[in-house]
Amino acid sequence: MKKHFLPLMASGIALPWLAQTAWAQNDATDTPERSKTLGVVTVNGGQPSSLPTQIPTTIEGITREEIETRINATDSEDALKYMPSLLVRKRYIGDYNHAILSTRASGTGNSARSAVYADGILLSNYLGNGIANGSNYAPRWGLVTPEEIERVDVMYGPFSAAYPGNSAGAVVDYVTRMPDKLEAHVAAGYSSQPNHLYGSSQTFNSWNSSASIGSRSGDWSFWINVNHTDSQGQPLTFATATQASGKPGSAGIPVSGAIPGLNTTNLPWYILGAGTQYRTQQDHAKIKLAYDITPTLRASYTLGWWQNSSKGRPQSYLRGPDGQPVYSGPINIDGKSYTLSPTAFGLSNDDQTHTMHGVSVKSHTQGRFDWELSASLYDYGRDQQRVPTVAMPAAALGGSGTLQDQGGTGWNTLAAKGTWRPQGLQGAHIVDFGLGRDAYKLNISKYNVQGDWLSGPANLQSLVSQVGGRSETSYLWAQDSWRLAPQWKAVLGLRWEDWSASQGRTATAGSQLAYDRRSEAHFSPKAALAYQLSRDTTLKASIGRAVRFPTVGELYGATTGGALSFINNPYLKPEQSWTSELSAEKDLGNGLLRATLFHETTKDALYSQLIPGTTTSAVQNVDKVRTTGLELAYAAQSVGIRGLDLGASLTYADSRIVANAANPASVGKWQPRVPRWRATAYATYQPSDRWAFTVAARYSGRQYSNLDNSDVNAGTYMGASKYFTVDLRARYQIDKQLSAAFGIDNANNYQYWNFHPYPQRTYSASLRWDM
Repeated sequence: MKKHFLPLMASGIALPWLAQTAWAQNDATDTPERSKTLGVVTVNGGQPSSLPTQIPTTIEGITREEIETRINATDSEDALKYMPSLLVRKRYIGDYNHAILSTRASGTGNSARSAVYADGILLSNYLGNGIANGSNYAPRWGLVTPEEIERVDVMYGPFSAAYPGNSAGAVVDYVTRMPDKLEAHVAAGYSSQPNHLYGSSQTFNSWNSSASIGSRSGDWSFWINVNHTDSQGQPLTFATATQASGKPGSAGIPVSGAIPGLNTTNLPWYILGAGTQYRTQQDHAKIKLAYDITPTLRASYTLGWWQNSSKGRPQSYLRGPDGQPVYSGPINIDGKSYTLSPTAFGLSNDDQTHTMHGVSVKSHTQGRFDWELSASLYDYGRDQQRVPTVAMPAAALGGSGTLQDQGGTGWNTLAAKGTWRPQGLQGAHIVDFGLGRDAYKLNISKYNVQGDWLSGPANLQSLVSQVGGRSETSYLWAQDSWRLAPQWKAVLGLRWEDWSASQGRTATAGSQLAYDRRSEAHFSPKAALAYQLSRDTTLKASIGRAVRFPTVGELYGATTGGALSFINNPYLKPEQSWTSELSAEKDLGNGLLRATLFHETTKDALYSQLIPGTTTSAVQNVDKVRTTGLELAYAAQSVGIRGLDLGASLTYADSRIVANAANPASVGKWQPRVPRWRATAYATYQPSDRWAFTVAARYSGRQYSNLDNSDVNAGTYMGASKYFTVDLRARYQIDKQLSAAFGIDNANNYQYWNFHPYPQRTYSASLRWDM
């Protein structure tokens, strides 16, 4: 580990400040959209963005050109790959249900502690948090494709009053293409991953194709993008049996092929086979329309459509005396008998069609007052999962099973925003304010299937389980960016939120429960202060409170795993966090550096943990979690050699559970999935206008998945391990319109885990035509 990590660590320590790539406001002289600024920066750039006018804290950004040059991007979340302190738990190309964003003080089990937007439309799924109910609550990354990204902005921490308490970790805003003239793009990509793990050895390939066209004519402009992905991922789950659970004797079919090992608590076990090897086929289509009602007033509409079809299939390592695979029933391994359940090697068929709508009317006078009205809708038009209840190999051909349906699930938002500049652009104050409402509806119904699980309809008279409910948050906010003096700027903000949860219900074939409506209201103050210490150095301090309300899934749908078990707590308290940071930024002429000291204290953190005295988990409040850390990074262009761009970041986080009456054994232990150390580094060399070569690396230290840190063996299935990976990319501009790229992700073929195994060495190639 040290030989991999020390070079990255040394590069970070040598840099006293982190580079911040900022977005500067365009003015009448047509200043370049991307430029270096210090202090509290302004975001405008002539394109729609959910980010408020004044950003009172650390932001990072990456442009379309940098993504194309630097990153082997097969999904939109790949744009975040080398951002400081960020990690997306992407397990394979097209990962639609587990790709959760991790931030400075939040792990990959906390999807509800970050906010992801596309052109101001909410992509974060606040119906739940993490993975539960046999469902998923990862951001809806599939509604954005890499080819349509114009830029990505990331704001760290809950320091803007414009965002809900879910912004405790970070706010990510994707800005997609909206052309000023006719343009068209066609791209095709291929990836190949030779994978060898336990008893599985196979190469998994993926294909991707996309096309887009856009233009502007008079007051109208449009953008159309379509994308198709066909992906084979590596096995993600494994059937296991602890050796201690075997009974000595000769009972059961003698089998070979079981692989001995140690589980996360170092108990001996057998790996019996692989599961959840997905064949994923996805289609994406998006239409964006904009109309300039006046030179300073624009109306826009976005329609996004996403379709997914995935099949998860198993592989047994066990072979009987006749050489045939064994999937269920009594077996015997080395003189001990075990019993495999009929679903030990499970299959699944997923079928989803989701749609997204967004509409806005926005003024951009850059005078004393600008405003925006916006609304969005995300609809689970079709969302079904079919699972057999009979054993393999018969299950592959049909038989009994269940159908889980999430029809009727979704969310909608409505917002009004304004910006007031009392004395125009050069005034001492810029006041941002707004109000709105966000509403969420969850409905998960699981039925036995009539006839064949592969195609039979749900038997509505044979309910297995059902959960559902609604939540709604109404809010008001305002923040004032005040230039106290030429060297000083303060940003003061306040957010008020009124939250309610209602219509909560759980049901099985023999019982029904309904929960009372509940509501709470909270204020969240924000403050930031920036001081221009010298021409090239700025100091900033920020503090903010965030209240993250329980999701419908946490209130009414908490489970012990894939099966719904209705172990709920409809009276969960909201998380309440205070986050602060102190930053120093320095302009190096050809780059920027920044150092940020951050601290977060969260009371009543929402985590799934064991109920005392049982082996069952449920979502509960953890009394207090505290995180203190330091983030360093650097980014510069043409360093020493013309065409050489460098970037690096280093993050240290001491994140511990301070108090937890429900589980005293967890007190003093590390917060799950938040590593103590993480780092990134990249170098891009462009020797000419045609060629670009990039080498990049990522490192993460030891992590834990359990609150009590009992998972001491991280390098195995269900573990959360350290990793060090190196990525390579070469891009060649063949002519003015045609370009090609070749890349290798995880070139050093590091085997690492985040419960599921991450991809091994993956080769990619792409061809792109631009007009």
